[in-house]
Amino acid sequence: MKIDTAYLERCIATLDKALNLLSLADPQNLDYEMYRSACIKEFELILEQSGKLLRKGLKPYFHSSKEVDRLIFKDVFRHAVLRNIITDEACERWLQYRDNRNSTAHDYGVNFAEETVIILPQFIADATALAEAIKQLNEE
Repeated sequence: MKIDTAYLERCIATLDKALNLLSLADPQNLDYEMYRSACIKEFELILEQSGKLLRKGLKPYFHSSKEVDRLIFKDVFRHAVLRNIITDEACERWLQYRDNRNSTAHDYGVNFAEETVIILPQFIADATALAEAIKQLNEE
């Protein structure tokens, strides 16, 4: 089964562009708020999309699809380490990204947004690497 990463890659490109525009915007300007909001939304989309695609990539390693479908987000990434799809270090960062999202799920204030913006450059690198790793699964 071929896993289509096109939407994930588009979200990563969108986040990268929004983050670049955010870095150029004046924090006192409405454009800054708009770009920051776009960054947060893309961060959330990429997190969810990454988990879904990685789950699909793990299915051949399990006895049934239902087993994989029952895994929680963090366990999906832990199993990816066991299958050498991602590194331990990358997994730890993905777990932190999820914690960032979960601990602030109902706090869309400035603090949450600014904390998230700080981690976005590494997140973009990790998401790009994950998209490539998932594409590699298509070739196996």
